Order: sequence, then C-alpha cells, then structure tokens
Amino acid sequence: MNYQFPDENGRFGQFGGKFVPETLMYALNELEISFQAAMTDNAFRLEYMKQLKEYSGRPTALTLAENVTKHFNGAKIYLKREDLNHTGAHKINNAIGQALLAKRMGKKKIIAETGAGQHGVAAATVAAKFGLECKVFMGEKDIERQALNVFRMKLLGAEVIAVSSGSKTLKDATNEAIRYWVTHVTDTFYLIGSVVGPHPYPQMVRDFQRVIGDEAKKQFEQFEGKLPDEIIACVGGGSNAMGIFYPFLDDAVSLIGVEAAGKGVETSLHAATLTKGSKGVIHGSLTYLLQTEDGQIIEPHSISAGLDYPGVGPEHAHLKDIGRVQYESVTDDEALEALQLLSRLEGIIPAIESAHALAHTFKRAQQLSSKQSILVCLSGRGDKDVHTLIDTIGGLTNG
Repeated sequence: MNYQFPDENGRFGQFGGKFVPETLMYALNELEISFQAAMTDNAFRLEYMKQLKEYSGRPTALTLAENVTKHFNGAKIYLKREDLNHTGAHKINNAIGQALLAKRMGKKKIIAETGAGQHGVAAATVAAKFGLECKVFMGEKDIERQALNVFRMKLLGAEVIAVSSGSKTLKDATNEAIRYWVTHVTDTFYLIGSVVGPHPYPQMVRDFQRVIGDEAKKQFEQFEGKLPDEIIACVGGGSNAMGIFYPFLDDAVSLIGVEAAGKGVETSLHAATLTKGSKGVIHGSLTYLLQTEDGQIIEPHSISAGLDYPGVGPEHAHLKDIGRVQYESVTDDEALEALQLLSRLEGIIPAIESAHALAHTFKRAQQLSSKQSILVCLSGRGDKDVHTLIDTIGGLTNG
C-alpha cells in the first residue's frame, strides 16, 4: 500500500515516538525487534490466524441492518460484527496476538490496563489460554461501572488491581500499569489494549486489529460488488477504528471516527480529544490530548468507560492532520438513543462505545441516497453496560 507509517523512528508524521523513562527503553527496543521478527515469521502468523479462527471464532459476520435501513430510508447500513468475537469485543484480536508474542519472548507474566473491562477480560482470557500470570489495573470508578467484567476477570484467574488515584478511570489505570512495568520489565510483558503508548505499541495493536478491515473489505465486495461509500467507527484510544480503517486508507472511501462528546463539546464534560484537544505527550507518545494551558490533564467525561480517555492513538492524530479521516463527536444522549434503536429494530444490543458510531451512522444514512452504503464497526456487545443502562434509561424502557 502507498500509506507507509510509522517511520523508522516510530512516528506518524510528527506524532508517536517513545517518550518514556530510560529504564523502559531496553524493554521497548526488545519488544520492537521481537514484534518485527514475529510478523515476518510465517509460523507465527499462521498460529495467530489459527487462534483467531478456532478460539475466537473469526471471521466475524457482516450484517445488513435491514430494519434500520428501512427506518431511515437512506443509505444501506452494514454492521461488522466484532460483538460476535469470543469475549464479546474486538479486544480479543490484539490480546491473542500480544499473548503469542509474550510467549515467543519467554515472558511468563502479563499486565494490562482496562477501562470498560473488555480489554481486561480479553487479557485475562488469553492469559488463561496460554498459561500466563495476569494482573489487570483498573480505576475504582470503572470497577464500579463494570462490575460484571471485574467478576469475569477474576473468574478467569486474573488479579484485578484497583487504582484510586486521579479520576479513578482508564488514564490512572494506565499510569499505574506503566509504573509497575518500569520495575518488572525483565519478566513481565505489558499487554496494551489500544493504539496508544510508545512505539511500537500503536503499530503493533493496529497490525493485530487490521484483521477487522481485511475481512470487512472482502465481505463487503461479496455483498455489494464494490467498497462502501463510508466507514464509521468509535474512537477512544482508537483500536477498533484503526483496525477497520487501515486496509482502506489507500481506497476512495470516506473514513469517519466518532468521539464521545459526553454532555456536549461546548461543556467541560466530554472526551472529544481530537475535536477539542491540543498536542502533547501522554503515556509515552506525542498526540492530541485534553489539557490545560499549563499542560495538566483535563479529566474526560463519557457515559462509556471505554471512551473515557483524555488522549488518542497517535496515528489518529496524524490522520486528522493530513485530512484522511474526519472526526466527529456524539453526546451521551445521542449514543443511548442509537443503542435503543438498534436493540429494538435489529435485536442487537451494542456496547455504549459502539453506539457512538451508530448514532453518527444514523445521521449520515439520512443524508445519503439508497444507492450508497455505510459500513460501521460494531466493536462490542452491550452485556457489560447493562448496569449503566439500568441506571440511565431503565425507567424509560417498556415494561
């Protein structure tokens, strides 16, 4: 493909890189060398694809949302069903890849951070599958919001470490995971869950997640005999979006990432990093983030624990600046409305993260013609969000 990033320094244009303590440079260099060797090793790639097929259940389905399409009487809406993966989200694709890499590197222990819990469940799952010891760092606020996933992680044998600092969410869990890794780099593999962090993590997670876009491209051509007009995905850190966007970057397809606007981008209660953020360093890479003029992190807000992050993957920052991907934002209320509509018309309860992408998809479908089509990444299922939904919309549902 013509698009060739990151460069030899781990940069996506001016973004990315390695902004870490000197004690982590050896571990990152070791990881980069091991990752590049693994991805050119046919045996590793075959084992990765075997696990995706036989353990996770890939390829995931491509579903035409017929009832929703009729409801809006506009563009056809197709769903790439990452919710059908083992563990219920796209996170397992990357977790399997990094767990295989950890074993190849001789690491016996993995650590992970999680917000919505889906990455924590995926990390705990692959740790059990491949015989690795697992610790998952999670903010106390997210532990409360995602009690079901916390129980699942413990059932799978992982130790869940509660983080009480800062906003008690994903940012703080990531801080603690990095601190732990600094002092345990010799025997511990840090399994990062999104396209964030220092090089090579953004590239590595993207390359393990590109299976979403590779599959979708083949499936869509079989359905429609052409590529979709638009592809839409939600963006927190941005791994499901990079996974589905990446194989289409050289194609004449509009790509749209959707951030969490929370209570509205005109308020201070949002997580719209690319819409309202500025350039800075967070968790080891240069990207856009929510910060004050003094460089202090502004705590983000979203009803979705998975989108409640003040930074974004550096490749998204690059794609925004070069104009290849358009980034929009959707409020909590708009996402919840979209979630209920898909549930009632298609019998599919999406994750609140995915509902942000759906809300913008529904807007666009009404603006396009019936001859056009939209592919949306349904990144996860909504089981984990039931407690949040009961608290927010429980009184509005039928019965």
